[in-house]
Amino acid sequence: MQLTKKQARQFILIHQMIMPPRKLMGKEGVLQYIHHAGCIQFDPLNVVGYNPYLVLQSRIENFKSEYLQELLYSDRKLLDGWDKNMSIYSIEDWPYFSRYREEAYQRYGDGSSPINKILPKVREALNRNGPLSSIDLNFDTMVDWSWAPTRAARAALESMYYWGELIIHHKVGTRKVYDFTKKHLPSELLSLPDPNTTMEQYFEWHVKRRIKAVGLLWGRPSDAWLGIRWMKSNECIEALSRLEKKGEVLRIEVEDIKYPFYILKEEAPLLHEVLNGVDVEPQASFIAPLDNLLWDRKLIKEIFGFEYVWEVYKPVSERKYGYYVLPVLYGDRFVARFEPKFDKKIGKLNIINWWWEPDMIVSKEMEKALIQCFKQFLEYLGATGVQFNNGSILTI
Repeated sequence: MQLTKKQARQFILIHQMIMPPRKLMGKEGVLQYIHHAGCIQFDPLNVVGYNPYLVLQSRIENFKSEYLQELLYSDRKLLDGWDKNMSIYSIEDWPYFSRYREEAYQRYGDGSSPINKILPKVREALNRNGPLSSIDLNFDTMVDWSWAPTRAARAALESMYYWGELIIHHKVGTRKVYDFTKKHLPSELLSLPDPNTTMEQYFEWHVKRRIKAVGLLWGRPSDAWLGIRWMKSNECIEALSRLEKKGEVLRIEVEDIKYPFYILKEEAPLLHEVLNGVDVEPQASFIAPLDNLLWDRKLIKEIFGFEYVWEVYKPVSERKYGYYVLPVLYGDRFVARFEPKFDKKIGKLNIINWWWEPDMIVSKEMEKALIQCFKQFLEYLGATGVQFNNGSILTI
């Protein structure tokens, strides 16, 4: 079954719930998207909101950060956890990550661990005082840790979190405050066994999860496969082959691309809808740097003709665009990118620079859609206006 590149773009964007954008509503919309995608990626940088907020503002009408905070730390329907790096996913996924917790306990929880001596004192402090962060504990001894020497208090709390004894109770900015998992998650959930009893089953489950997170995915190495522990490239290809034989994924060809793509069998109705032709009025949206849509940037370059590199960790002299740059989507094409900065003191969104894609022709319809998108984005930020450093591009 072959798709044109336009059909492939439409399939991915409809699957991603951003064609059209901002059609989900409230906390239920947040849950709907995260259940649909499996997880969204967290990153501690906050230029115009954390990455999860940026992911959700393009899909949720009048998104507010409180929606996500409440679902994580009041309603306890979502969890901070490790999947595609630091992520947010549904509590129902807890049993599927048993392997990660078991590995963490084997690595950090044995008697030879440098944190072993203080663990009873950490547990006592949590029982006595309730949720704590590392700055609330006076264990200032430095220990050699997996990334670098660090305070014993931090190493202990993070290790207990990795093996599942603790969860993140809440955050103060990016500082994690921990509490005992058993206080906040149902005992029935915590007692569930890992549904994947073999490594092959685990690979197949996680491969399907990644396809679901993106919509249309190939077997080529990419950032989309990050976080699937123990899986190498050949094991990914083997898992895809087994899933295809079992009919759990469907192989798709895209014009002028030699590599095959895969979708979940549940997406067959959407595939046929796209093949029969979709007619959606083009709208604009600003896309997060670590949006699920952009997890495989080689795929985006092939299908969308858009090359995107997140340049935050590049030296200034090596950046082609800017520090924290957001792609701009209009209809089924990326039409521009811009570097924003939110000045909270004066309540203004500053556009440091704006770059149209080559040969872009800006129609009146596109301009209206971008103005509407900016209005939504300002409301999301709580900004009172937008100003362009290099001259006004749009009148808001």
